[in-house]
Amino acid sequence: MIRSHRLEAGRLTPCAEAEASVLCFSDPNPAEKALLLERFHLDDRALASALDPDEVSRIEFHPDALFMIWKRPENYSGKQTFAFDVSSFGLLLSQQHMVLICADDKQLDDLNLGQHRPMHTPLDVLLELLFDNIHHYLGHLKVIKMIARELQQQFNASMDSRHLVQMFNLSESLVYYINAIDSNGSVLTRLRNHAHKHQFASDNVALIEDMIIENEQCHKQANIYSTVFASLMDARGNLVNNNTNNLLRKLTLINVVFLPLNLLAGIGGMSEFSMMTAPLAWWISYPALLIGMAGLGVGMVVMLKRLARASH
Repeated sequence: MIRSHRLEAGRLTPCAEAEASVLCFSDPNPAEKALLLERFHLDDRALASALDPDEVSRIEFHPDALFMIWKRPENYSGKQTFAFDVSSFGLLLSQQHMVLICADDKQLDDLNLGQHRPMHTPLDVLLELLFDNIHHYLGHLKVIKMIARELQQQFNASMDSRHLVQMFNLSESLVYYINAIDSNGSVLTRLRNHAHKHQFASDNVALIEDMIIENEQCHKQANIYSTVFASLMDARGNLVNNNTNNLLRKLTLINVVFLPLNLLAGIGGMSEFSMMTAPLAWWISYPALLIGMAGLGVGMVVMLKRLARASH
């Protein structure tokens, strides 16, 4: 699918494809891929990278254009798994056009740009899009922090391992976020160097500098959350193990109490033993059985200890 926009009054306005300065390709079909390859001179590798959600961020400079792969956070669905995902999209910038290439239309729904500053050139659109994505990361980090606090309260109240799994999903999401934010930071640094070299407008250079600072703050914040969550998960895991051990100890004590009673009840109910020992008095046969069982138990303990020593 292709969406065409032009810049009008500092905002993006839908228009015909021939008049467009900003083109958005989502899940392009073969005809649209051929258009990207022929009209915008993309190669097969760059196009495949733009459509690969797991592609790492990078930027390539060409004489008349630049091509960028950018990692973005996926929209949070609010499912009970509490997993936050990242994906990639491609950006091609030239003097006349900015082309956005993505594997789905989710990124197109986020093109409500122009809130930060007016846009007059394709470069302004690219910078505004990157700026909006960095703030999207910051918003997700706030949501992750709120969810983590709620999960801790639920876990403390119920000690349910399900909440521990959800905290693990949050911690795993933060690892992907840290990797994506770090690779985006490398792209912004190279873009800043390119801006200084080609003498971009001062407001564009200042915006790139602001994005680098906010991206670094976002990276530090994600690192702090990841470290805190890892420590909390270790503590909660140890707490679950301690509670399990306490339950097992209580069950063991119950078994220790009731096992001798069950043994005596079983011995007293053995009619075959009474039949076999009929010539003997009960006060001789039953004590003899108890002594034999005790001797057998002691013998088994001694044998197990010797086997354990031999194995070491």
